[in-house]
Amino acid sequence: MADPIRFIDAVEVERRLPHDLCITLVRAAMAALAEGRSRQLLRGIIELGDGDLFGVMPGALDGAGFGAKIISIFPAAAAHGKSHQGVIILFDRTSGAPVCVIDAGEVTAIRTAAASAAATDALARDDASRLAILGTGEQAWHHVAAIRHVRALDEVRVWGRAKDKAEQLAGRIAADFGLVARAAPSIAKAVSDADIICTLTGAADPILFSADVADGTHINAVGSSRAGPSEIDEALVARARFVPDHREGVIAQGAEYHRARDAGLVGEDHILPGIGHIFAGTAPGRIAASDVTIYKSLGSIVQDLACAAYLWRN
Repeated sequence: MADPIRFIDAVEVERRLPHDLCITLVRAAMAALAEGRSRQLLRGIIELGDGDLFGVMPGALDGAGFGAKIISIFPAAAAHGKSHQGVIILFDRTSGAPVCVIDAGEVTAIRTAAASAAATDALARDDASRLAILGTGEQAWHHVAAIRHVRALDEVRVWGRAKDKAEQLAGRIAADFGLVARAAPSIAKAVSDADIICTLTGAADPILFSADVADGTHINAVGSSRAGPSEIDEALVARARFVPDHREGVIAQGAEYHRARDAGLVGEDHILPGIGHIFAGTAPGRIAASDVTIYKSLGSIVQDLACAAYLWRN
């Protein structure tokens, strides 16, 4: 008889997938994607109405297996800290059998932040120490939890549309990580002199503008995961070294790139090789200290599969 399918819930994921370990897993997965040792299709997204989305992300990763993430993104659930809800189904490469079903919400929360941290390690200046967090949702805390592993942070500034939520998050960051953290009254104040900026909002239109971003800053653009909503203005995209998580995915579904392209500011050649090429050492990341770098995160199933395989096997 076939082995029973293993089920791993959110509590177990949180306990067994710390951010520093996840950074290592996603870095290796993205290098494998760049080197052709993994495969993934563009995500399929069905708009259900009222902002509710249903998505499917299939892929295969050498050494991990193959499978898919099946996910819902509901604004009403996101307001209660559940930005992604669903499952990852992992299949064994040898037998073809499904071997594990894992809570996708917790994996997504951890691996998205870990991927931003890995990109920050590759693209931010070595002396980067001031972090600005735009947004107060689930990803905000996780990004601080992950990025503190790759840069020594002196200060964290938090901006959110709701002042009380920003203050609560700043207090939690200070208590959990022993970091100096404070709420900022505006985005401009939050990003002023920041070395690292993470955009983690559900904004439909740009909230971060080139005029407010200093030379040498690294930006993780995370909040928009499909064509349409864009957190970053076109001038900032055109100004930056624009590094995608997966180049084909960002060309097809990266809203920030689409807006800059449609404005006539950039062409497809503005999108640099995917972050995995930088991890693998086959493409440059930051070239000069004054460069503004953007890591555009849409999310890659190979990251989920790497985490799923680790959780199943260990």
